[in-house]
Amino acid sequence: MQLFLISGLSGSGKSVALNVLEDSGYYCVDNLPAELLPALTDNLRQAGYARIAVSIDVRNAGSVQRLPHYLEQLRQLGVDTHLLFLDAQTGTLVKRFSETRRRHPLGDDRLTLPECIRRERELLAEIGSIGHHIDTSELGANALRAWVKDFIRVDRARLTLLFQSFGFKNGIPLDADFVFDVRCLPNPHYDPSLRPLSGRDAAVIEFLECTPDTQKMYDDIRGFIENWLPCFLADNRSYLTVAIGCTGGQHRSVYLAEKLARHFKAQQQVLLRHRELGMN
Repeated sequence: MQLFLISGLSGSGKSVALNVLEDSGYYCVDNLPAELLPALTDNLRQAGYARIAVSIDVRNAGSVQRLPHYLEQLRQLGVDTHLLFLDAQTGTLVKRFSETRRRHPLGDDRLTLPECIRRERELLAEIGSIGHHIDTSELGANALRAWVKDFIRVDRARLTLLFQSFGFKNGIPLDADFVFDVRCLPNPHYDPSLRPLSGRDAAVIEFLECTPDTQKMYDDIRGFIENWLPCFLADNRSYLTVAIGCTGGQHRSVYLAEKLARHFKAQQQVLLRHRELGMN
């Protein structure tokens, strides 16, 4: 049996992720108390279900912190378990709650909304550390759907090396294991003919490859990853996210993320994301 767990911060897009899994053929259960997970899994396995997806979060605050224990229990019983943890910047979550006028699950007359979010982060900290992170702060629903589809397609028996471009003006991704700042490289943004293009376009690629520092930056990042990747493989990591950032996340970071992904694809299982472009 294959079990996907969806957890994360309220307002981060868990319903969107669960809908993707349901559309992909998973039997889905939302808002399950963590202590019911072993019994549910056993009952559905006996009923012949091979793929199930369950959302567990702070709406069941009394039991959610026991989730790592139940996951380990299921793994020992031979269930193929995977945890997807969705996160977002506090400012983004506040804005989403304000727009929908929903009440936070931890809300009461004593805590402000930012305080509720901070408390929720504390309650979910251990769960977030064992799952695959997706930062949805700058993602629309369609981009999140695409990223979740990538997550369920990869071979989870192997480490997945994920390269993500981003713009510092929108904040550092919460899901990054390593962050490389490439803002010191020449910026195509200041060339009016290149400004509307991205690091995927031939004219931008030509502009950047004419600069020796661009190749040196690429060589240094590639060498760092090649040197340390065996340690992460030995540590049985499932995902390693490398974030490449420039000012706007459109030119330099996109170019380097694309080039690094092409290089490592011959050796590893690779995913590629461009946060500010809203695409893979």
